[in-house]
Amino acid sequence: MTTKVHVHLFYGADPRFYRQGENIGCLYGYHHAESDEFQLSYSQDAKESKPVRLVRRALKSMLGFDLLHTMRNRDAMLRADVIWTHTEQEWLSAALMLLMNGRHNAQDKQPLLLAQSVWLLDKWPNYGLMRRWFYRKLIARADLLTTLARDNAALCRDYFGRDATPLFYGLNTRDFPVQSPQDWQPHTPLRIAAIGNDRDRDWETLIKAVGNDPRFAVRLATRRRIPRSLHSPNVEVAPAAGLKKQRELYDWADVVVVPLRPNAHASGITVMLEAAAVGKPMVVTNVGGLQDYFSARTAAYVPPFDADALREALIGLIASPDNALRQAQAAAHELTTRDHTTQNYARQHVTITRELLRRHARQSHPAQTAQPAKTGSNANARVPSQSRGGL
Repeated sequence: MTTKVHVHLFYGADPRFYRQGENIGCLYGYHHAESDEFQLSYSQDAKESKPVRLVRRALKSMLGFDLLHTMRNRDAMLRADVIWTHTEQEWLSAALMLLMNGRHNAQDKQPLLLAQSVWLLDKWPNYGLMRRWFYRKLIARADLLTTLARDNAALCRDYFGRDATPLFYGLNTRDFPVQSPQDWQPHTPLRIAAIGNDRDRDWETLIKAVGNDPRFAVRLATRRRIPRSLHSPNVEVAPAAGLKKQRELYDWADVVVVPLRPNAHASGITVMLEAAAVGKPMVVTNVGGLQDYFSARTAAYVPPFDADALREALIGLIASPDNALRQAQAAAHELTTRDHTTQNYARQHVTITRELLRRHARQSHPAQTAQPAKTGSNANARVPSQSRGGL
């Protein structure tokens, strides 16, 4: 039996248009789950005028999710057996749509909702009572909670009283083929690349560690604003828009630094995966459950907000190129052996979806207990029990 899966992504990730002409499939690699068993469809971006775009974004800002985008894809979602989502911005709106749709009768089938959270758990303590109440109603509609980090999964139990399944995020190795380095010799000054737009990047600590220091040349690629007080002549700040620019940045760099504030959602893991693939040593803030992906032998992990420790880690790499090389080789090895790829990310979704469907079938069609045997000539006859339902 074919399972129909609808992958609900943010506006702008429509596979028909995302990196059009490159034939990369779906962003995040969900297309690798396509098979005779799993038939996938994807949310589609509607063309919209500027006023409509402003209204949609204003509503998204107010609710915390893009309800209008979801309602445009309502029919496709309701035709599915299961809905996959990548962040809470997608599943919160999908949950609300499903609750609004309701059921017209007991025979009506609604799709199961696989709800993956990224930033929700970090933001939760700062939400007001009304937003928490509202979101709890939507969380109750989710059939399975998933996260990309074990820390986030633990918070699901603390905040919602529900278990969550941690999944490992993966790299598109077509964009970044894994290349284990054979040598490593740093430039003078040491070339440092730092890239990312995540809310938990700690650019302040990075610049305090290496700013105005002639031993370091830094290229910081982010769309987030860097305060003027942190500007430094040896720190170049500019976005690295597009895959070509990202590759050029990694090619230029000796070291990739991932500076982070404390978080629970494995912030920075994409950059770590890319750095491991291109064979660059890493200095990374030890937060967010990143060591679930890469062990201590693959990166120089430093405490949060510790500019001195970050600087000393960089100096340590300069002083011991052989150790830096072994670290980069270990990272490439773990990326491969632990299969941190988009293909494996899709396989994990297939596995948990199969189990979700089996569990739902058991709950929908529980086995009936055997009836008491009749007396008389058939008193010893075996009474067949009803088989367990399944898909």
